[in-house]
Amino acid sequence: MRPRHVATWSLPSGHNPLQARDCEFRRIQPVPSVKMTELSTKPYLIRAIYEWCADCGFTPYLSIKVDQNTRVPMEYVKNGEIVLSISLQATRNLTVGNDLIQFSARFNGVSREIAVPVYAVQGVFARENGRGMFFEAESAPESSAATPPPAPTLQSVPTTPAISVAPETASSNSEEPDSSPDKPKGPPRGNLRVIK
Repeated sequence: MRPRHVATWSLPSGHNPLQARDCEFRRIQPVPSVKMTELSTKPYLIRAIYEWCADCGFTPYLSIKVDQNTRVPMEYVKNGEIVLSISLQATRNLTVGNDLIQFSARFNGVSREIAVPVYAVQGVFARENGRGMFFEAESAPESSAATPPPAPTLQSVPTTPAISVAPETASSNSEEPDSSPDKPKGPPRGNLRVIK
């Protein structure tokens, strides 16, 4: 593909723009052609059908082909597939990204984190009438960008020794440190004074 050239013209100062003979043409540097990577239309179509369902009052469903990169409740998977509701009432924190669909949903009263790579989505449709978009089967891309993030785990927090405060900073207005053993030692507190 040849680079495009853009030409501009300008008039010398004080000349009438209708007098073409006074115009001078200058050649501007070529505009480089940028090689664009083509994005998949699938996530955009999923978002469009989701919005259409929401506008019509329908319940949007996702049909998903489950594989090792799909994080769904496995007890509900049948024949390697699962159908999930992605309506506002059924999900929380729904994010339909270009590579990954993430949300949390309740199954038998237990909240579960769901992560579905976009390539695993077989279709998005309305439950009420079955209208929507269905896609050809796709295999997992070789890049690890579609791999869902690991499930969050709980870790214990290491205990730290208590902070000791020097008696000079813990005392309020007195000059000598407070040596009474019944007061708990802790971080210094601010003092308030009434000003009249």
